[in-house]
Parts: sequence; C-alpha cells; structure tokens
Amino acid sequence: MKVLNREQIQAVDAYTIEHEPVASTALMERAARACVRRLTGLFDRNRKILIFIGPGNNGGDGLAGARMLHELSYDVSVYMLTKADKLSPDAFVNFRRLSEIKPIVLTGKNMPHILPSTVVIDAMFGSGLSRPLEGLAAQTVAHINASGAAVVAIDIPSGLFCESNENNNSNAVIRARHTLTFQQPKLSFFFAENAPHVGELTVLDIGLSPEGIDQQPSKIFTLEKNDIAGMIPPRDKFAHKGNFGHACIIAGSRGMAGAAVLATKACLRTGAGLVTAHIPGSCNDIMQISVPEALVSPDQHPDILTRIPDLSAFSAIGIGPGIGRVPETQQALSALLHTVNAGKTDIPNNLVLDADALNILSENPDRMQLLPPNCIITPHPREFDRLAGKSENGYQRWCKQMEMARKYGIIVVLKGAYTSVATSDGYCFFNTTGNPGMATGGSGDVLTGIIVSLSAQGWSPVRAACAGVWIHGAAGDRAGRKSGAQALIARDIIKNIGKVFKNLQVPGG
Repeated sequence: MKVLNREQIQAVDAYTIEHEPVASTALMERAARACVRRLTGLFDRNRKILIFIGPGNNGGDGLAGARMLHELSYDVSVYMLTKADKLSPDAFVNFRRLSEIKPIVLTGKNMPHILPSTVVIDAMFGSGLSRPLEGLAAQTVAHINASGAAVVAIDIPSGLFCESNENNNSNAVIRARHTLTFQQPKLSFFFAENAPHVGELTVLDIGLSPEGIDQQPSKIFTLEKNDIAGMIPPRDKFAHKGNFGHACIIAGSRGMAGAAVLATKACLRTGAGLVTAHIPGSCNDIMQISVPEALVSPDQHPDILTRIPDLSAFSAIGIGPGIGRVPETQQALSALLHTVNAGKTDIPNNLVLDADALNILSENPDRMQLLPPNCIITPHPREFDRLAGKSENGYQRWCKQMEMARKYGIIVVLKGAYTSVATSDGYCFFNTTGNPGMATGGSGDVLTGIIVSLSAQGWSPVRAACAGVWIHGAAGDRAGRKSGAQALIARDIIKNIGKVFKNLQVPGG
C-alpha cells in the first residue's frame, strides 16, 4: 500500500471526484459511513458521544458522522470551533443536513465539559494542516487531552502533520486512543514520537480511485499480506535440499550460545535446505543438542570467533548475533568483508549483518565501505544511532536510514514497531505485522535467521528483507495471541513460522 504526502492525498480525492465521477459531498458521505461502521464496533449506544468540528472538510466528515450516529440512536452532541457560515462548502451541506434532525450543537469559546466516560470524536483538522495549531484550536486540543475521555481521531489526529513534525508543537496535537484514517496511511504514523497521538491505527477503504492512487509517484509503501504471499514460490515435487540453498550462520560466544541457536533454528524453520552454524568450539555440544538438523563448524577457539569458515559452500551468510566485540572477532569480521569483496565467483555476496557485527562497524566506520552491494544490515534504533549518529526523533532517524542505504548501496532494516526496510534506490517499506511482546531477548536473532534463510534460497536481497520482517512479525502475532505479550519469548516466534507459511499459501487463509 502506497504512503502518500498531503498534496498527493488531495490529488487522489480530486481525481476520484472528477473521474468516477462522484460529488465531493457523496465522497464525504462514504468517509463518514466507514467511520461510523468502525465506531459502532468500538462503542455501544450507552456511551455519550461528543464530536468536535473544525471549519474544513474534516469537520464535514464529523458532521455527516454525527447525523448517522444520531440515526442509529446514539446520544450525540456537536461542538463547532467556528460559526456555520465559516464552514467549507461541503461541511456546510452536512451542517444543514444535521440541523434537520435538531441535535445538540454548541459553538463559542465556552467548551463543553467532558466526562471521562464520554467518547470524543476529533473531526477538527485533517491531513492538509501545515502549521501548528494556536488560539482556540490549541485550547480545544488541550481541553480534550486533559479530559481522560476515549478520543477517536478522524483521518489524522488534529494538529499532527502528515510527514515531519519536527517543527510542530506536540502540546497542540490530539492524543487519540484510535485513529481512523482514509485509504492510505500517513508517513508520520510510523514514528514512535507520534504514537501517543495516533493510538490504534485503522485504515478505512472509502473507495478512492485506484487509478488516481496509481498515478501518484511514491517510493514509500507498507507491507501487506498479499505482497508477501505473492513472493512465495511453490515447491516442486522432485525438489531436494540442494535446491533450497546452504546458509551459514556465524554467531555466538561464551555465554551467548543461545543467540546462535535461535538464529540457526529460525533459518532452518524458514526453509533453507542446509544450515551450517559457525560457532565457538565450546558451543558445539549446545548446538548439536539444540538444533540436530544443523551442521556445525566449530571455531578453533573455545569461547570466541577468531576465523571464518570456507565460504564457497554457502549461498548466504549471516553474522553478528552474540559474537561479542573482542579484537579477534573484529578481525574475523574484517576478513569476512574482504573475502566477500574479493569478487570471487564461488563466494556469495548475500550477506546479513546484525547485533555485534553492527557494533563492530560502529567502532570502525571505515569498514562500512567494505559492505558488498545490497548487503542487509538489521539494526535496532540504538545500534543504528551508533552507526549514523544520535537522532532526536524517529523521523530524523528514518531520514538517516534512507541516506545510509543510498550512500553505501545497501539495505537497511531498522527494527521497531513498524520495522522499515530502506533500499539503495530510495524505496522504503514499512512492516505492518508484529506486536510489543516481540520486544524480548533473541527476537532479533530470529529475524536474522529468517532473512538469511530466504537469501540462501535465492530470493533477492530486497524481497528477502521485506518478506523476512513480515513473516517474523506475523509469527510473533500468532505467538502473542496464544501467550499474551508479556509471556512471549523468541522461541515462540520460531514455533509459529511454519503456520505463517501455511496461512500464506492457503487462498483466503
């Protein structure tokens, strides 16, 4: 699904109105009806609803919704920030329609009292906003935020900008429990600093023109189930393990054997034909017992990694989980990068770096130049900040992520609530699966194993990264539904990888 900026969103609206054709008020009616369907699923009729109306078309959506909720016997009141004659033309049409059923409509500077049990619907300012709210609008936002009521934002929380909010006033932005956005998500929804404003996000289909959306150029997308299902090829009846690649996981150190076990097990569970784990010598028995399906390449040192194995047997390599940062291991990583960059035809350049491999790079920035084209790195925010410098907010970090991918010609997988995959040619894909229960030790090691496995099977680096993060999150979602977020552990994610594949391969599953 494309992510569009505010000018593009307005262009799609205009295209739909012109080419469907449909009256702008009828399109507003669609938007309001989609919101009301969601609202009636969230709140029953014993909850009082108070709708705050702004002067533009977002206010028109709220006025149309007020009429529909009233017709469904909800107790609805409306507070308007402006007089009726100051409304946009389409909003005024819906004000007249609402007036015919004589609801409670309030205006003026004396804002209504809000009980904590009230459901507040924010229909004040939509996605066209480009400057911070002030005056009565900012006072109204503060009044709503202080009420303790459940707030539902229509399209976008009032006061929030669609893209960067670095120059915004966060105190003048609605803090919603739910945001019901129209057709396409906004970029700002994906950054942690905006989470208190967005709450639970729902994207509502209001029938905007697919052709109009297609005509808007964008390099930013969300990853959806249909995108991933279309990537998975069926397995031939006569296939053998040699058809599905040989992955190498270079991981572990004394006390961190679990990282190697998790990455290796996830790699196997994701379908690699063979997986070799190159690990410190003392981890050999742990690996053989924990993952008997894996091949083991023990390092000559019992506690750390000091060398790399012969790489010619492998189709993809992952390095980093639990390896530590001692000088000998740093030298081994450097040797790996030089070997891959030597350009020999029998050496794979499908490389995934995670965890301590990234921390080593942050201590030796010059080695970033050694990363092969389309190498995949998978930092969490702190690891990324060590590589790129500290960021003040998620939007700033995302800009640096995009620049790093372009500068070094690599794929940067920035882990988080909406893990993002930035490519060397300027594309970005935000993942839509996953849950807070996955914020647990070993979860990142599992992701490394998944991506390495897909790479070993011949998937392109971009597809392996995108499908890897989606499958990882989907497996975590399945695990979370069983155990709850608090009890979820990394092994639970691995246990559910197979169920995710099965679900993807069943039409309509």
